[in-house]
Amino acid sequence: MNLGDYRFEDPWFFWFLLIIPLIVGWYIWKYKNRIPEHTISSITSIKGIKRPWKARFRHALFSFRILAIALIIIALARPQKSFDNKKVTTEGIDIVIALDISSSMLAMDFKPDRLEASKSISQDFVKGRANDRIGLVVFAAESFTQCPITTDHKVLTNLISEIKSGIIEDGTAIGLGLSTAIDRLKDSGGKSKVVILLTDGENNTGFINPMTAVEIAQTFGVRIYTIGVGTIGTAPYPVQTPFGMSYQDMEVRIDEDLLQDIASLTNGAYFRATSNNKLKEIYEEINKMEKNKIEVEAYQRFSDKYLIFALIASVLLFLELFLRNSLLKSFP
Repeated sequence: MNLGDYRFEDPWFFWFLLIIPLIVGWYIWKYKNRIPEHTISSITSIKGIKRPWKARFRHALFSFRILAIALIIIALARPQKSFDNKKVTTEGIDIVIALDISSSMLAMDFKPDRLEASKSISQDFVKGRANDRIGLVVFAAESFTQCPITTDHKVLTNLISEIKSGIIEDGTAIGLGLSTAIDRLKDSGGKSKVVILLTDGENNTGFINPMTAVEIAQTFGVRIYTIGVGTIGTAPYPVQTPFGMSYQDMEVRIDEDLLQDIASLTNGAYFRATSNNKLKEIYEEINKMEKNKIEVEAYQRFSDKYLIFALIASVLLFLELFLRNSLLKSFP
């Protein structure tokens, strides 16, 4: 039950107010039957007599009691007042980050490597989107959902930090990673649905063609931002040797034409990240582009206001008790 800025948490207590008319009726009936009637021929002899002040307040005790009962019922209904009534801005956007975790993401042209840089900057992005639901999909030769879309960004950032290369078969299945991300979004109620795809290679495996994933995205109104991660030229890539892991300078090969097509066909944008700072700037640019703000009136927090009613009721009951046993003792 709401009354402007006020509401009652337990309004069913107001049904007890129905007993007040019954109590008043009983009091009137009892009062009339208590006072005897006298018939006199003339009022001349008593016309100048003033009524004692106590008689003027003979019904005050009962009034105090009725008011106290009404106030106690209101207190039991738990009146609450909003103290956080304000315009709240929400983005209303559902986002899934699709992150490539193939072994090439361990290349050290980013600091400390591409994967760790992507994880750290993705976490910063998540923290800056407090009003959005965000999820995470990881892929290599296969893909899986690391975190479904959620508003619990603390859980999401913790899950991002746990990502490691090598937890699934190596390869770069861009189509599979995209389709998994789109599947997370297709039934969401977000006003806007977005996939941010980060990869450093070319689609070389997977049973879903990237263009098929694009068609699915178009069907469900999902916009895709693609980010090619890697410097221009060569970069130190991890290579497994009989003596363990070593790094060799190899040519950076990113299928930019594919990533551009994916972005343009879904009304997104393609970016090339060549360093930690550049990747951070790209995320900031996406953050600015995805601002679909909605202002809503919100009463988010309420404080209980029953105490004032209970205190006034207590004062009235005490006052009745005090007067009944002192000044108005002759008027029970």
